[in-house]
Amino acid sequence: MCGVTGHGVCRPPVSLDPVTLQLFDTATRAQRDFVPVTPGRVGMYICGLTTQGAPHIGHLRFAVSFDVLRRWLVRGHGYDVTLVRNVTDIDDKILRKAGEAGEEWWALSYRNERYTTEALDLLGVLPPTYEPRATGHITEMVDLVETLVERGHAYAAADGSGDVYFDVKSWADYGELSNRGLDDMVAADDADPRGKRDPRDFALWKGRKPEEPATANWPTPYGEGRPGWHLECSAMARKYLGDTFDIHGGGIDLRFPHHENEQAQSRAAGLGFAGYWLHNGWVTVKGEKMGKSLGNALEVQHLVQEYDPADRALLPHRGPLPLDDRVPPGLAGGGRRRDRADRGLPTPGAAGRGRRRGRPGRRAAGGLRRVDGRRPGCRGARSRSSTTPSARATRRWTKGAGTRLPRSPPRSSP
Repeated sequence: MCGVTGHGVCRPPVSLDPVTLQLFDTATRAQRDFVPVTPGRVGMYICGLTTQGAPHIGHLRFAVSFDVLRRWLVRGHGYDVTLVRNVTDIDDKILRKAGEAGEEWWALSYRNERYTTEALDLLGVLPPTYEPRATGHITEMVDLVETLVERGHAYAAADGSGDVYFDVKSWADYGELSNRGLDDMVAADDADPRGKRDPRDFALWKGRKPEEPATANWPTPYGEGRPGWHLECSAMARKYLGDTFDIHGGGIDLRFPHHENEQAQSRAAGLGFAGYWLHNGWVTVKGEKMGKSLGNALEVQHLVQEYDPADRALLPHRGPLPLDDRVPPGLAGGGRRRDRADRGLPTPGAAGRGRRRGRPGRRAAGGLRRVDGRRPGCRGARSRSSTTPSARATRRWTKGAGTRLPRSPPRSSP
């Protein structure tokens, strides 16, 4: 076998050193060489959306970010990647919004789950290996609660409400992921403080409330109720990836309290949990986090009508992603527009309509290639993850079906 030069001369292939992949680990606040638990395999868990409403671009940046990382792990390094992205389909906000709308909570949740899936399809994000719903894993969650109670890290509320809380003082390492001390933390507002020993304790299980529908509650040894948000991800990550896995990711806003609580309860239960923590930054508009409540939310179908879904502006880096010049007047969501739940999303096949003439579609044919002309598999350079400040290594790689990195339209900010 030989390499052929531009002059048609056959030469032996050059032997190069293996590539080293580095990831910026939030837990250590440093770049670390990536070494998977099992050679050749990567287990990655990313927190999906709570299906309380239809998503906007700010909601979906995490999925694009980790989709790029996943492709890089597979195409650039040859790993067999198992990606788990959960669906939080039971939550206080879901129950409240369903009650206000006069519909079943599970109907509202499922409709918004469908909208999210369609939006991710429009952006060319690959489906996860597994996409578990929280309500399908109650047994695993109750098992984890019982383990924490037995180990002395959790307790049932003495008032008989059915609430179960994690005792943050029982875990000496609580706060290490977010680099904060217990004395600097405020009360956890994820549950009614009834029965808490410490206001900073967070809910593992929420006892049934009189105003909640019976369908939103499940029996446990502590009484009827439903899972706390943090408990769900720990249980599902363990089921699909094992007690110890490689990468846990999500938006930077999840670092505390959600990811902090996940790590604390999992390790307090005796699990190794995640070896690397990766976080992407917010999408911002004029210095503010994109959100419907602020009236600056850009909906996915509007973005893909004007820009290619593979636009590098959506690629991951850890800092904020400013879209100041990409939210046209009248397209900001918020209270000024009807919720997309009432209007629906265009089908994935409509993604190509409305793009600028002459721009190739995101499904263009073609295999893996490098824009600098080098063949895939070339080695000898250190590779930095796309979630680090430098995304050069990832952005050099392109793939015709969905990972092409086209030229961006002019922007007023980098």
